[in-house]
Amino acid sequence: MEWNLSTAERLVTALRAGEVTSAELTEGAIARIERDDTAINAICVPDFDRARDAARRADRARARGEDRPLLGVPVTVKESYDVAGLPTTWGMPLYRDYLPAEDAVQVSRLKAAGAVVLGKTNVPLGLQDLQSFNEIYGTTNNPWDHRRTPGGSSGGSAAALASGFGALSIGSDLAGSLRTPAHFCGVYAHKPTLGLAASRGMVPPPGPALPVEYDLAVVGPMARTARDLTLLLDVMAGPDPLTLGVAHEVRLPAARHERLRDFRVLVLDEHPLIATGSAVRAGVGRVADALVDGGARVERDSPLLPDLAEAAVLYMTFLFSGSVARFPVEAYERLQARAAALSRDDESLDAARLRGMVLGHRDRIGANGLRELHRHGWRQVFAEFDVVVCPVTPTPAYPHDHDPDLLKRRIDIDGVEYPYFDQLVWAGLATLPGLPATAVPAGRSPEGLPVGVQLIGPMFEDRTPLRLAELLEQRIGGFQAPE
Repeated sequence: MEWNLSTAERLVTALRAGEVTSAELTEGAIARIERDDTAINAICVPDFDRARDAARRADRARARGEDRPLLGVPVTVKESYDVAGLPTTWGMPLYRDYLPAEDAVQVSRLKAAGAVVLGKTNVPLGLQDLQSFNEIYGTTNNPWDHRRTPGGSSGGSAAALASGFGALSIGSDLAGSLRTPAHFCGVYAHKPTLGLAASRGMVPPPGPALPVEYDLAVVGPMARTARDLTLLLDVMAGPDPLTLGVAHEVRLPAARHERLRDFRVLVLDEHPLIATGSAVRAGVGRVADALVDGGARVERDSPLLPDLAEAAVLYMTFLFSGSVARFPVEAYERLQARAAALSRDDESLDAARLRGMVLGHRDRIGANGLRELHRHGWRQVFAEFDVVVCPVTPTPAYPHDHDPDLLKRRIDIDGVEYPYFDQLVWAGLATLPGLPATAVPAGRSPEGLPVGVQLIGPMFEDRTPLRLAELLEQRIGGFQAPE
């Protein structure tokens, strides 16, 4: 039997029943990677010898009667996670030979759950792009159209999943880095609530790997089904044991509802600062129709929703405030001069990005206060609704664009060009307040490319959008393998 495109849940069942061994699954995954990855370039750091050893250990453990959540299941890991004995570069040539001494906390949790790590997946330079290419490992292609990007920065993980290179992967998300590749490649991803999953060891080289609490960024699961996302999130969730002194089990609240007809859903497909392409709008429409057909209460607008334009500007301010921390003094001073020359009336996203790069402590405190008001607004939204459905980005996957000046790039939305980074406003909608968001497939574009949407849920109620993702998968279908 061909197992490479099976769900993790199906593989666990088969392993428990003795239908297949981990060694067989691992050899099958390695053979598929060796056959197909030359064209995709998703697996930038293979670790096949240790994967074979881990698979044999998993089979021996199962023969002894052991049973763990992922025992014997082949998986991949985003390159940015530390794996002892493998390079962690974040795509930066300066660190091509950097070898961390220990596993990231999430890699440790994968291994403790019994997973077999096949290798690491490709990323953009410094994780700072919506594409996945770098000087060390080259370009990762979208499995649906090799001329297009799989997204970034977890693009290698999404491309690997769509290609059948492992059943699960772990990535990270600051600017849609889990959700955008899932949307572009037709797979599933979940951006957890801020702080839900420990991120130690997912740090730019050369470290140190400390239990840092990030302002916006999270780590999270990627899979080919919604149920597999939950399976992997349960492995990943929990604070860093270094901060508590002991391991701590997290008990997330149950989903608000089990049946589709009980959900209250707010559907959005328009943003005041950027157009939504017709293919993505159609995907949102397919989800909305499925919700209505299933008896859910669906609304298209709410006065409770925080101001989307203000949220986008605030998100860009925070996002770019961390992007220049290591800039040379001279370059930073030039940015300060450019920001000082901006008109006070300039409220464009370009201006927000520039102001963010030179944000002072006093202004950051003010911005953080405004963010708390937005968080409170979202609490009010989720008193009336259970989930908000909206785009991940305005378009499906687009052609590779390797212009080194990212600020000069443009995104084409139905024939109209916008600044490249403006497409991040939809990702920022959940990231700014730290909310959980599940990216799910929602059909195809007229060109046959995957289209996804995101399901935003209440803080620390991750199981609510995950459950809705399962119900939608039953109604509109989920992952389909590229032809």
